[in-house]
Amino acid sequence: MELKEYIRDVENFPIEWIVFKDITPLLQSPIAFNTTIERFAELIDDADVVLWLDARWFLFAWALSYKLSKPLAIVRKKWKLPYETISVDYELEYWKNTFDIHIDAIKKWDKVVIIDDLLATWWTAFAACQLVEKLWWIVHSVNVVVDLTFLNGREKLKGYNVNTILEY
Repeated sequence: MELKEYIRDVENFPIEWIVFKDITPLLQSPIAFNTTIERFAELIDDADVVLWLDARWFLFAWALSYKLSKPLAIVRKKWKLPYETISVDYELEYWKNTFDIHIDAIKKWDKVVIIDDLLATWWTAFAACQLVEKLWWIVHSVNVVVDLTFLNGREKLKGYNVNTILEY
């Protein structure tokens, strides 16, 4: 199946000059979504925990966690989690933010799979790696649906195993 057929370009979103890679069509197709989950599952079946990053990528993380029968750890934006957390700041092309995770979300030395929808500037993936390592967890891999290779995000994540389903 050619999954690129399910990725839509939206020009000037969320700000002018950005060409946003919209994964909504992929999410609307059960076959395309299932194919994406199957491809991820083949790459990461030996991990201990799937990490959910706040926003759209939780859809992939939840489905993958279910498919692999692995626990799901939740990373949310600042002040969204009710229990004691640790934090890391990060920035995107057009704003800054903070990720939080519960301090007991994952056991020490667990191999954690990070799921993201897009590898662009690499900041969200790197912030997630920092959270994992702050609590003595091991980054098994960073896994993204779409890699914008011209932005060199993979190079910025040197030292981490990065898996991508689609490259532009």
